[in-house]
Formats: sequence, C-alpha cells, structure tokens
Amino acid sequence: MKTIIFLISFSLTGFLGYAGCPAGAAPTTYGTNNVWIGYVYGGSNFDRYKGTVTEGLSSSPNFDESFGGAQVNYSTSGCTVLTDTFSVRYKLTQNFIDGDYTFTVGGDDGFRLSLDGGSTWVINQWVLQSYTTSTYSVHLNGTQNLVLEYYENFGDNRISFNVVKACTGSGNPAAYGSSNQWIGYVYTGMNFNTYKGYVFEGNTASPNFDESFGGDNVSYGTSDCPVTTTQFSVRYRLKTTLSSGIYKIVVGADDGYRLSLDGGSTYIINQWVDQGYTTTTYTASLSGTQNMVLEYYENGGANRVSFNISGGTILPVTLTEFQGELKSKQQVDLSWKTMMEKDIDHYEMERSGDGFNFEEIGSIPSKMTITTNDYQLQYNFTDQNPLPGTSYYRIKVVGKDNYTNQSPIVMISNSQIEGIKIFPTLVQNNTVFVETDKTLRGARLEFFDLSGRKLSETNWESLSGRQNCSIAKSSRLPAGTYLARLTANGQIVKNQLMIIQNN
Repeated sequence: MKTIIFLISFSLTGFLGYAGCPAGAAPTTYGTNNVWIGYVYGGSNFDRYKGTVTEGLSSSPNFDESFGGAQVNYSTSGCTVLTDTFSVRYKLTQNFIDGDYTFTVGGDDGFRLSLDGGSTWVINQWVLQSYTTSTYSVHLNGTQNLVLEYYENFGDNRISFNVVKACTGSGNPAAYGSSNQWIGYVYTGMNFNTYKGYVFEGNTASPNFDESFGGDNVSYGTSDCPVTTTQFSVRYRLKTTLSSGIYKIVVGADDGYRLSLDGGSTYIINQWVDQGYTTTTYTASLSGTQNMVLEYYENGGANRVSFNISGGTILPVTLTEFQGELKSKQQVDLSWKTMMEKDIDHYEMERSGDGFNFEEIGSIPSKMTITTNDYQLQYNFTDQNPLPGTSYYRIKVVGKDNYTNQSPIVMISNSQIEGIKIFPTLVQNNTVFVETDKTLRGARLEFFDLSGRKLSETNWESLSGRQNCSIAKSSRLPAGTYLARLTANGQIVKNQLMIIQNN
C-alpha cells in the first residue's frame, strides 16, 4: 500500500513539474532595443527547452544574473528550471555606432560570446569554473547578431555581460590654434599612441602657459576622454604671426619636450628625454607666420610643461666692425662701431673660455644723447686679464626697454699650444683637417652648434700628423658658425670656430 501511494505521488509531481512547458525546439528570435531574449534549458547542453527570460533594459544591454541562487527554481515564460544543471542561450540584435568596443563576459560555469549569430566565438570559456571574466575588443560599425551561451553544472551560478564603447577623441589633431590660444591634442602613451581629446592653453592676451595637469597620477579631463597623468603625451599647436623683432622663447617640462616653428619639420628646442623640470631658452630674430608645435611626454612621477615667449621689438641699432686684438698676451682690445643708434641703454662685454658659457666682464653706456647727431659711433673696451688659451668675446646690446640682442663672436688666441691646427675655418664639403706636430693620446674632436648641441665626435687612441674627418656624420649642416673642440686625455688643447658656407 505504501508503494502505491509513492508511485501516485511521484507521477503527480512529475506532471505538475512539466505542466505548461513548451513543446518542441526553442524559437530563434533575437531580442531588440538592448533587451536580450534568453532561451532556458533543463540540461547543460541545451536539451529540454523550458521557456524564455529577458535580460538588459532599453537603456543598456548590460546585465548580471545569478538566477536566484544555487539549486533553486528559476522561473521562465514556460516552466521553472532547477538551477543545478541547466543552460541558457541569449540572443540580441544590436546596432553599433562606428567605434571601438570592449566586451566583458563572466560566468560560473561555462560561457561563450558570438557576434555573428553563433558561427564563431570571440570569447570562449566553455569549461567548468568558478566565476571568471574574459574581455574582447573590436572595431564595430552596424548591426551584429549577438549570441551569449551559458551552462551551469552544480554549485554556484552566475552569468554577466558588459559592453562599453571605447572613448576616442574628436576634432582634427592636425588643426592649429589661433589668437594666442594653443590646441593641445592629448594621447595615452608617451609617443602619441591613442588620441583621447583636446585641451586649450593660453588666451587672447598671451600664448604663455604653465600646466601641471592637476597632479601626479590623477585623471586629467579633455574634450572627450580623460587620461591618467602617467605615461601620456600632448602635442600643442598654434599658428601665430609675429611682428619683426628679437624674441626669447623659454620652454620647460618634466619629462620630455621639444618646440618647432615650422610645423614639426625641425625642432629649435629638443629635450626629448626623461628628466626633472628643466627649461631651455631660444633667442632669435623672427617675423611673419609661425606654425608652432610644442610636443610633451610624461613617463611617471611629477609632470609639468610650460611655454613663454617675450620680446618682439627690433633694437634700433646696427653694430659693425666688431673685432679684437691681443696685445702682448697681457690684454685684449675690443672695438666696434654702431650706426643709427636709438633708444640703446648700454653695451655689455661678455667672455667665454669654451664658446658656450659667457660671463659679463664689463659694461659701457651708449654714447647716443639728445644732442648727438653722429651717424656712426665708435666704442672700445680693454680686457685687462684675458684667459690663457682661446677666449671668445661678444657684445650684448641692451635697449632702454630691456630688449637685448647679441653680436657675432670674436675669438682671440692667447698662448695656444703650438703646432696644433684645425682647418680650414671656411668649411666646404663638410670636411676639416686636424694637424699636430706632437702625438696626442686619447684624442677627441667634437663639433657643436652655438647652442651647445653636439653634432659629432671622432676619437683616436693616438693622434699625430694630419687627419681628416666630417663635421656631421649623417647630413650636411646649414650655413653658419660652429665650434670644433680638440681634447687629449680629457684636457682641451684647441678650440676653433668653423664657418660653413652655402654649398
């Protein structure tokens, strides 16, 4: 009698458990408007179809489903399924705006994602596992038939889906700012890797700025996407028209920076290295339209970039016949003439032992007064304590409004080591000669431009007689004045100014 009651009870329970369950195969309809249709099965391999569920909202297709817990009844449109061994196939037709997208799918146990209706799987973790996530990034544009499959084989259960459109910058990174306002194009990566958006620096009153990006390792906002202020880069652009005059440009940064006035073809300032905050100054006569490009990168730690330009007034003077003469190795007489002086305050005499680092050794006020009518004025200055070896002299012209200009450099040789020559001083075909009547050990010949930037270096274990070498190793240098420096065992034995003529 107990056995009969048991059989009746089992039969009734089975009948009630499957009452209302759909018959036949599951439908293949895709969800739309960000709402998935999930087809639920009683087995872990999509067998015994039970009914449908939905996931996602009209605002977003993202969802995270735990089915009410482990080993409980989970309701569908047809009948319930026990959450110990079951599977779900989610479908969604989704339209993607042109862009980069990152999909993140997680599951306990198996999960896989297809973007082409199940023909291929871009994410495939179809194994028993605790909750695990997997990501996939891709560029999409248009309609995709998404299929997300999931199975559970006892224990905890969970399936999640998330898709985000990668943030990319808008605008044209080749466009220049105007009216003293830079456009800065911001990138992740230290070499302009991924464009994230633009910012502005400077204002209508001045293009000068000093930017610290809000701090170290923080989020820095742009027009579109924020970047973290470590390992990022910015390319600032500004088109400006300068009135004819002498300008001083100072650029500084932590880490690398470089400045171009011709759209990035050449860089007048180039400090593209990791460093603490450092500044570089460039002074030149400029006029007309300048396509300024200021590039910057940060590699971690403190960050900062600054730009300052000043000047613009032409000093109303023409300096001519600047020359020097050594008098019995005891003094150097300097002389120069000026034409059409106006608003000049004074002249500063500067001297250097290496051609780069100058110091002031004297000052002479301008001879021009209200009652002076001379078209040309003569100036003289005597250096009573000249340096041994080679000295370099120049005149710094200072206007009454504090604008400055500099003369060409005059070189004076005082007790130079005999028998050592670097020639010719007027260089053609990029080649010079070194000649010495004694053997120099550990000899090195270096060439520099007048900003101190090394152009090339040639080394000899032992140098004697005559040797030839090239000023620049890779390309011809533009016409101008350069410095040749010869050392032996680390000691300077010869400095020589070289003038490169137009080829």
